[in-house]
Amino acid sequence: MPRRHLRVTGAAEAPLRAALRDLRTRLDVPEEFPADVLADATRAAASPRLPEDDATDLPLFTVDPPTSVDLDQAMHLARRDGGGFRVTYAIADVAAYVTPGGPLDAEAHRRVTTLYFPDEKVPLHPTSLSEGAASLLPGQTCPAVLWTIDLDGEGRAERTDVRRALVRSRAKLDYAGVQSAIDSGTAEEPVALLRDIGRLREQLEIERGGISLDVPEQEIVERDGAYELGFRAPLPADGWNAQISLLTGMAAAELMIASGTGVLRTLPTAPDGAVSRLRRTAGALHIDWPHHMSYAQLVRSLDPRRSHHAAFLQECTTLLRGAGYTTFRGGEVPELTTHAAVAAPYTHCTAPLRRLVDRYASELCLAACADAPPPEWVLAALDELPKEMADGTRRGNTVERECVDLVEAALLEGRVGEMFDAVVVDVRDGEPAVGTVQLAEPAIVARIEGGSAKLPLGERLRVRLTQADPGTAKVQFAPA
Repeated sequence: MPRRHLRVTGAAEAPLRAALRDLRTRLDVPEEFPADVLADATRAAASPRLPEDDATDLPLFTVDPPTSVDLDQAMHLARRDGGGFRVTYAIADVAAYVTPGGPLDAEAHRRVTTLYFPDEKVPLHPTSLSEGAASLLPGQTCPAVLWTIDLDGEGRAERTDVRRALVRSRAKLDYAGVQSAIDSGTAEEPVALLRDIGRLREQLEIERGGISLDVPEQEIVERDGAYELGFRAPLPADGWNAQISLLTGMAAAELMIASGTGVLRTLPTAPDGAVSRLRRTAGALHIDWPHHMSYAQLVRSLDPRRSHHAAFLQECTTLLRGAGYTTFRGGEVPELTTHAAVAAPYTHCTAPLRRLVDRYASELCLAACADAPPPEWVLAALDELPKEMADGTRRGNTVERECVDLVEAALLEGRVGEMFDAVVVDVRDGEPAVGTVQLAEPAIVARIEGGSAKLPLGERLRVRLTQADPGTAKVQFAPA
């Protein structure tokens, strides 16, 4: 699906900024760091706990959005003598800077995740660390948790090692640049191998029954002091890069399960009722879903550039609800260890600058590889981590959803009564005249109600804007 932009300018921007400030207040978002936290970060940035191992000779590179400076991961990819591949993945070593029980640690537990607003970012750690000393910026020597994962010729993990080491990234790459270099054949081998390894891992995902939903993302971007709202269709390079992170998260989960102590990202299999509802939705969207075809096979057959396919893929995200964190210790591995979408045990461990739990997962994996007991500060936090992460994730999801609502309302303010072309992407169970529409232009997804007839799921519809209020973040349409 192509990206669509509409600029927020002039009078619309002032109420939007005011509404964003009100949103942060209402959600109790902790914007300013306390003085003792900033002082702790300054001290830590100047004197981190440095590892003995030196891996600065490894030519690592990062792949991130072009404006990102909080860089959690850097990689190097190589062919192994005799066949197969070696993935070397450096993860920012936040524990080298954060003292357990200190001001930085306490504040991280209060914030839990980095929050992203259209007008600012509310980081998990002070920027002197997250965008400075602890970030894997090119040319900067810093401590990292260094993963070495050897793969066979089909991309299967054969051996995993985790240790602390000093690293230095050589290049900061972005998805579009990586895609262009690989497509044109100009990428150097460590970058070109991202496609080879990524495709092998994608094939293994298919064999496992895992699912990566290729859903166009609605996003807010600021350009020249104004906001634009659009859809971003992921590039293949996005997926290949994600496969390296998934590989590491799966390897981490296996290490923790083998050691008997860990924190997993789990998702139960969707109940039959949810899948049956999707089958009804597929029928309403005129998508052929033969009974012999699995859900995963169907998803992989869809083209997100087609409106009714994109609508169905959006509905598929409902099966991802219910993901959580599961901790265990003392060898008592929980009954559920898998993440249904990954179709394997999995954990979050690759984004410690932006997510609290990853720092703990890294420590557990380091201990498992060293055949040593985990640090006491890690064990002491395990019981509370799932609730902390659930609360933080919920707040992050609320921020994302309400920020998009606010920008949509600001974009459409003053246009109440106008007509738009839209596609019905959802119809509420039990209320067939209430649902969700996606506009053709601008990139808006909003509620529709007010008609008496059943909404035509998956079909185009002419709609009339009935409400657009940035103060309440409300946008609503009615059938024309």
